[in-house]
Amino acid sequence: MFDKLEEKAMVHFFNKFDKNPFLLKFKDNQYLVGKGEPTFVVDFKKTIPIMDLLNSTSIALGEAYMNGDLTIEGNLYDALIHFLGQMDKFSLNETLLDKIIHPSNSKESQEKQVQSHYDIGNDFYKLWLDETMSYSCAYFKNEDDTLYQAQVNKVDYILSKLYLKEGMSLLDIGCGWGFLLIEAAKKYKVKGTGITLSREQYKEFKSRIQKEHLEDYLTVELMDYRDLPKWGKTFDRVVSVGMLEHVGRENYQLFNDCINAVLKDKGLYLLHFISQLKEMETDSWMKKYIFPGGVIPSLREIVSSMGNDDFHILDIENLRRHYEKTLLCWADNFHNHLDKISEMFDEKFIRMWDLYLNACAANFHIGGIDLHQILVTKGVNNELPLTRWY
Repeated sequence: MFDKLEEKAMVHFFNKFDKNPFLLKFKDNQYLVGKGEPTFVVDFKKTIPIMDLLNSTSIALGEAYMNGDLTIEGNLYDALIHFLGQMDKFSLNETLLDKIIHPSNSKESQEKQVQSHYDIGNDFYKLWLDETMSYSCAYFKNEDDTLYQAQVNKVDYILSKLYLKEGMSLLDIGCGWGFLLIEAAKKYKVKGTGITLSREQYKEFKSRIQKEHLEDYLTVELMDYRDLPKWGKTFDRVVSVGMLEHVGRENYQLFNDCINAVLKDKGLYLLHFISQLKEMETDSWMKKYIFPGGVIPSLREIVSSMGNDDFHILDIENLRRHYEKTLLCWADNFHNHLDKISEMFDEKFIRMWDLYLNACAANFHIGGIDLHQILVTKGVNNELPLTRWY
């Protein structure tokens, strides 16, 4: 009797997601939501308490999918486009989930948050990233570019925007496994420094520097960006790719202030980050399971903070569709290596990451999030080409 009441409550809850037709399937019953031929089926092996859906629709559905209590008959990516396109109908009890939504942004907390995601294991990431080990939006110059070629394109594009010259110094904040700096050293003979909070990335990057015999050009440090001003070093160029999302809304100005402290006058700074149209909290399931402490900034709040450091904006570019395609490539690679991934992790982890990759791709598809590159100079620089040289 209790399950029947929960089932009835769930059907009532899901009837508002009627933009496209789909089926709700329970043990003994099926219900059509919307009008027309259903495009997918949401199959509930167990009912979800209605209070869980009201406290956080995202966490309730995400956990049900992770646990195998909810499966999708049809294309998961298409189903996620349907639901994420109606996220304004999701429920969220912010008071109840305050610690998830607003975690500490202390140095210690952010180090743990970063390591919880990026230190899962280099062997895991090597299975489904490309050979460059780039874990950020690729750049598909041609329709048939492979993921590897698109990641090479992305790095070449960023380095071109930075207008590098031999002998310059380049700082990469959140350097990942180091491919961008390796390419900068090889192609432009610049002196590069990378900083990261991930111990796994730090170890791998150090190893790659040695393998490439680039010890005279590159160094990597385990360092928080907040320690840059007291470091005593300055750079001709600064780049940060996919790191701002870990900073936290109250620290955007501080982040740019720290870059201002180490960037030389007339220097170039390129910021590559996921953004959204308005200042909103990151999805609660994503914060709980994938990116603890992660916050997606709006473009306007980052632009606003840049003006306070005399950063003159040269260009802003949106690469949203490139990130959708990147994530779909990662999702395909992930599925193609499930046999090896299943030797490392359990079924719950696999379903969680499958959901994460497809949900992000779907969110970029519907424009729920964007990917922006902002190129600025510190102060006025009249020595650059008049046109977009890149």
